[in-house]
Amino acid sequence: MSLAPRIVLVHRTTEYEELVAHHGTHGQAAFFLSSRGRDIEEVAERHRRTRRALSDVTSAIPLTWRQSRVERADLDRFLFAPEDVVVVVGQDGLVANAAKYLTGQPVVGIDAEPGRNPGVLVRHRPADASRLLPAALAAGTGMEELTMVEAVADDTQRLLALNEIYLGAAGHQTARYRLGIEGEGGATGGGGGLVEAQASSGVLVGTGTGATGWIRSVWQERGDPPPLPRPTEDCLVWCVREAWPSPATGTSQVAGRLSATSRLTLTAESERLIAFGDGMEGDALELTWGQSVRVGVCGRRLRLVG
Repeated sequence: MSLAPRIVLVHRTTEYEELVAHHGTHGQAAFFLSSRGRDIEEVAERHRRTRRALSDVTSAIPLTWRQSRVERADLDRFLFAPEDVVVVVGQDGLVANAAKYLTGQPVVGIDAEPGRNPGVLVRHRPADASRLLPAALAAGTGMEELTMVEAVADDTQRLLALNEIYLGAAGHQTARYRLGIEGEGGATGGGGGLVEAQASSGVLVGTGTGATGWIRSVWQERGDPPPLPRPTEDCLVWCVREAWPSPATGTSQVAGRLSATSRLTLTAESERLIAFGDGMEGDALELTWGQSVRVGVCGRRLRLVG
């Protein structure tokens, strides 16, 4: 007998809940915010909207289906099953946070605060859940296969991300490393295969999905930047942040594109470098002096219900 489908609701602790947990009571939190010129009612209303969205989605789950919930901070400890349908209720970034822990499960993004989020990944409203949940299991449902990026260290540590991977020093201070390109293609201002010693505030490698976020802010500062990929394109874009020229470090390789068969390689020349994905610094790879990491297109995709 096959198991009934399981809906996994992914959510995040609201700002209001964090304030009350920190200050002890609603009144204390209200006093704290008022002392800084803010009204707690604004925060509380956003909390109520998020709770209503979770309640509406929960009500739409068929009675014969199983369900579970996981908070963002617990994603790395939650065991997703192959038959799950993952429903993310919150912001676009929450979909990216969940993506690295999935292995092909369909994902439905529900916007808890329409008008506040861009809606790139949380494309649907809570009222759509009753239609979307059965459709997510049906053959032929429109799914977007979004490209992901992976980093693999020489000691087999592996990190996946939907938007981008950052490589650099903890605290975003000066990182020293050697940067190169493996495979076809090359870098802006340099040929494929060239290895360059660099000192910078880190390197970002991003997907077409991530091109709407952090990496775009670095990319648009370039005088002649490489074209950004589409979210479903098997291609990545990379940018070095604030590369510093010196007698020992260069700046000829500061941006480029990676095809599905190329890899960006970085070898640490600092005591401790890190790599983390989609802003989750608490779940990072650590590299010590002489260790290398290869970054490229991941074979896994995020299956997002359109």
